[in-house]
Amino acid sequence: MKLTTIKTSKPEELKALERLLIIMDELREQCPWDKKQTFESLRHLTIEETYELGDAILDKDLSEIKKELGDLLLHIVFYSKIGSETKDFDIGSVSNEICEKLIHRHPHIYGDVEVADEEEVKRNWEQLKLKEGKNSVLEGVPKSLPALVKASRIQDKVAGVGFDWEEPQQVFEKVQEELAELQEEVLAQDQDKLEAEFGDVLFSMINYARFLKVNPEDALERTNKKFIKRFQYLEKEAKKINKPLSKMSLDQMNNYWEQAKKL
Repeated sequence: MKLTTIKTSKPEELKALERLLIIMDELREQCPWDKKQTFESLRHLTIEETYELGDAILDKDLSEIKKELGDLLLHIVFYSKIGSETKDFDIGSVSNEICEKLIHRHPHIYGDVEVADEEEVKRNWEQLKLKEGKNSVLEGVPKSLPALVKASRIQDKVAGVGFDWEEPQQVFEKVQEELAELQEEVLAQDQDKLEAEFGDVLFSMINYARFLKVNPEDALERTNKKFIKRFQYLEKEAKKINKPLSKMSLDQMNNYWEQAKKL
């Protein structure tokens, strides 16, 4: 039996959201800073808040995740408030639109479609988007995404319509092939081709990560954090012996690096 509506009552959650909406109205009317904000002025702040949420998730800091979710929720409410002032949209129409989209794109829940697994759900999702008037499954990939994240999303999208490898080993062989082509260009010393082949290596590695069920952005950021922590340990130990890193030998620095790894 398929669900058509979800009947539930969450008075405390609704009350909290209503409180936020009232506060937003008051700030927009009375606060000099809030009164000046526009979609454009909030944009970079929203991006910053999203990255802060990402950091909290990687750190597994649940308290910080809650805080950053609140900051992002504020931005959604803020944009909706600005939209309501020009009568283009408000928080109600924003909420209803996403509700309608979710119902439409989950026919296996709200309709008669049967699905076998998560992969079939993803394929149906992309097909439904095309039926909604999209000319390409890649239209939904934001142009301003960082290149690594964009590559991951591109591969997810095309895989959703069946353009994909069958086995992880095939992808790994593609990685090896791209590495060999990169090495050829390293020897040839053609900088333009070298950059192109390096990009192909990265793209194939990101694709391999998908088959390994590893998020490449998260994996790289974990390595970034690990490197920063170890290097800062090295800097701290160098200060203890009052010796600048530039005056230390590579062997000395490597000894501290190995200590940091053990810690």
